[in-house]
Amino acid sequence: MRKQIKIGTRASLLAVTQSTWVKQQIEAQHPGTTVELVKIVTKGDKILDVPLAKVGGKGLFVKEIEDALLDGQVDLAVHSMKDVPAELPQGLHVAIVPKREVPFDAFISVQHQILDELPQGATVGTSSLRRKAQLAIMRPDLQINDLRGNLDTRLRKLDEGLYDAIILAGAGLNRLGMQKRITAFFPPEQMLPAIGQGALGIELREADEELLAGLQFLHHPDTAAAVAAERAFLLRLEGGCQVPIGGFATVEGDTVTLTGLIAALDGQTVFKEQLAGSRESAAEIGKTLAETLLDAGGKAVLDEVYAG
Repeated sequence: MRKQIKIGTRASLLAVTQSTWVKQQIEAQHPGTTVELVKIVTKGDKILDVPLAKVGGKGLFVKEIEDALLDGQVDLAVHSMKDVPAELPQGLHVAIVPKREVPFDAFISVQHQILDELPQGATVGTSSLRRKAQLAIMRPDLQINDLRGNLDTRLRKLDEGLYDAIILAGAGLNRLGMQKRITAFFPPEQMLPAIGQGALGIELREADEELLAGLQFLHHPDTAAAVAAERAFLLRLEGGCQVPIGGFATVEGDTVTLTGLIAALDGQTVFKEQLAGSRESAAEIGKTLAETLLDAGGKAVLDEVYAG
């Protein structure tokens, strides 16, 4: 293993926390190796006053980091997998997927314990089209307003009374030691998480076989199989992280079970199916399930979203 490694990471507290965890794991596994974090500001980090769905484009939180990886400025990148587009630049691969954190969305409120307790017309904060669509299915009466910023900013806005509740990824709160802020988790039957939510991905140059071998100890095959099914589903739908698509896979033994969803933003039209198969066919499961939902009418829903 080489003696010096540079990790490309977003500069947010959560991204740095995640990358620091990887740094610590590498240095513990390979004594004598020094790991440096290189903080890189991405387009998604710069645009804070516009909902991401309106910014458009894919890879809003990874492109600049991938450019640094391709240029040799950094040796690897640590991403939240839900931010990584289904298609990667030529020469790069997400080769290492550590064990997944909790994948579910968290309901956070100061005065209410669960979604059903919110009064009629309550205000809920989220900028995710996926969450908005599924909230509209469960509670069409709610006023759903955009919510951007880092975790501290979002929680502060809740505490200041700007929202009755907000929805965040549970994994981020757990990784930052903010578990106590979570009021309840949405089970996947209620709200399917984003593709890859709760999972980290370590992106490398394909030619860097030495580094790949040295990082293999971080790889978690079950998480990798689940994420492979989810990302194949996303790839076939040609969706970024800012479309109303949800997908969640579980792995038991050799069986991968994937549930996928396409929903209209108003929650009035929903296509949701489940498909299972062998671990070796994880990518095929994702592709087949996506085609099933597209054929059922999901294509028209996505076309409308993209046109808007």
